[in-house]
Amino acid sequence: MSYSTPYRMEHLAMAQDLVRETQRHDGLAPVDLERFWGDQAEALRDPFGQDIPQVPFGAILTGECVYDELGIPVDMWRYEHDPSWRLSVNKAYNDKAEHIVGRRILSEEPFDPSRQYPKTKGLHDVFEAVNVWQDQSWWLQQSANTPDELEALLDRVERRDIRGFILPAGWDREKKRLQAMGVEPPIYRGQRGPVTFATSVYGPENLIFLIIERPDLARRFSMAIRDVMLEIARVLDEEAGYTPETAPRGFSFCDDNCCLLTPDMYEFFGYPVLDALFTRYSPDPGDLRYQHSDSAMGHLLPLLGRLRLNGVNFGPTVLPAEIRFHLPNAVIYGQLAPFTYSRNETENIVLEFLRDFEMVRETRGLVFATAGSINNGTRLTSMRLAMAAIQRFGRY
Repeated sequence: MSYSTPYRMEHLAMAQDLVRETQRHDGLAPVDLERFWGDQAEALRDPFGQDIPQVPFGAILTGECVYDELGIPVDMWRYEHDPSWRLSVNKAYNDKAEHIVGRRILSEEPFDPSRQYPKTKGLHDVFEAVNVWQDQSWWLQQSANTPDELEALLDRVERRDIRGFILPAGWDREKKRLQAMGVEPPIYRGQRGPVTFATSVYGPENLIFLIIERPDLARRFSMAIRDVMLEIARVLDEEAGYTPETAPRGFSFCDDNCCLLTPDMYEFFGYPVLDALFTRYSPDPGDLRYQHSDSAMGHLLPLLGRLRLNGVNFGPTVLPAEIRFHLPNAVIYGQLAPFTYSRNETENIVLEFLRDFEMVRETRGLVFATAGSINNGTRLTSMRLAMAAIQRFGRY
C-alpha cells in the first residue's frame, strides 16, 4: 500500500479476496452496474447525507486516459484543438466504457464554434505572463525575475484598466449575437491559486526569498493578485448582467505550490487572497469554498480550516482523518494516490479505499476520488474495481 495506516493488515484479506475474484472474471471486478449508478446518483446529492446508500464515487476517468486505453499515441494538443478527432476518439473510448463501467463517460457533444464567446484575457495576461505549450501541457512563463522587475510589473498592473484590457475587440457585438441565441457570457469563479500563480510569474525560490527579504514588496504582490482577481470577477459579472446581490456564489482555487510556504508565509501571502474572494463570493455556509492542492500541504490545514473550506482535493500524503479534523464541513475528494490508479495497482486501489472509508465513515462527506489528477495509463478496469470496492465495502 502506498501509505501506512493502522487498518492495512485488517483490510488486506478483504482487498486480496476482491482482486482474486476480479481475476477469475477476466479482469472485470464484480459489480452490479445498474444498482451502482442508481446509488451513485443518490449519494452525490449530499455526500454528508445520513440516508445515502454508499460512498459517492469521484474517480471517473477523463480524456487524459484515452491514449493508453485505445492504444494510440499521446497527442494532447490535437485532442484539445481538433474537435472532430476528439469526438471520434471519445466515441471509441465510450464504446469500451459502456461495456466495462456501464456508462459513456466522455462528451460526444459536437463542438459549435458559432456558440463560443471570444476569449477574454485572464489573470496571467494582466501580469504579462505567457502560456507556452510544452511537453503535452501549457506552462506559464515568468514575467519578472528580480525585485526591480517585479516592482515595474506591479506598476503596470496597478495602472491597467481591467475592463478595457480583458475584453477582446468586438466583444459587445458578439455578446449581443450570442445572447440572442440564449448563450450567456462566461463568469469567473476559479483561478490558479495565489502561491502557484506567483511562483509561475516570479519563480518559486524568488517568491520565498521575496517574502523573507522584501515583505513590503511581497505584500504588494499579494494585494495586486487579490485586487485584479476581484476586478476581473466584477467586470465579467457585470457583462453577464449580474449585480453583487444576484451574482452566482462560490469560488475555487487550484494551488499545488502552496506546499512551498510555511504556515506563517502562507498566512502572509496566500491567505488574504482566498479570504477576500471567499468573502465576496462565498459569504454563506452553503456557498462553495473549494481548493485543489495535490501536494504535501498538510501543514497548512489549520489555516485552511479558518477559511472554512467546504470542498477539498489534497495530495495523497494528506490523509482523510487529518483533513476532517481541521475541516469538519468539507467534502473530501480523495485520497486515492493518482499513481496507484494510473499504475493499475489493483490491491492498493482497494486498500486505499478501505483506509479512507474507515477514517471518515462516522462523519461521512467522502467522495472517493484521486488525490490529484487522473492520468493516462489508468484503465477502465481499474475504475470498475474502485466501483466494486465501494459497492462491496463502502455502504452505509
